[in-house]
Amino acid sequence: MASKPVVGILMGSDSDLPVMEEAVKILKLFDIPCEVTVSSAHRTPKRTSDYARTAEKRGIRIIIAGAGSAAHLAGFIAAETTLPVIGVPIDSSPLNGLDSLLSTVQMPGGVPVASMAIGKAGAKNAGIFAAEILSLSDTKLKDRLKAHRKEMARQVEEKAKKLKA
Repeated sequence: MASKPVVGILMGSDSDLPVMEEAVKILKLFDIPCEVTVSSAHRTPKRTSDYARTAEKRGIRIIIAGAGSAAHLAGFIAAETTLPVIGVPIDSSPLNGLDSLLSTVQMPGGVPVASMAIGKAGAKNAGIFAAEILSLSDTKLKDRLKAHRKEMARQVEEKAKKLKA
């Protein structure tokens, strides 16, 4: 793929970076260029709106949005664009991310957000899901995804053999 970013990764605060780095790692693994931005739906709404509204013109095809503490970042972005938006609830609140999960998954009909698991597993899956979406028009990427799945299966089998020994 070209070096121009095709996936935008947003987070509501720089404190969300340790979680959202999991999505970045996956995208790098599959050689998918991305950009990473901090923008808050509540503290910097104009900046966030501008980002979402201009993303497609800039070549972004998918947006991954991570936020904690019942923040509505993914939904806010989904309201501003027709690009696919993948939400990652961050486990940064006293409710351990349950509030973030509910604010991400409970979208009104007509404004979808694909919601992932809470925390690092969700960010990792967001990266994989973005790769799967992009692979619909990229057979080489689809082949790399299939190889990745086979490698994960091989690793599980290897660990199972070690347990039997």
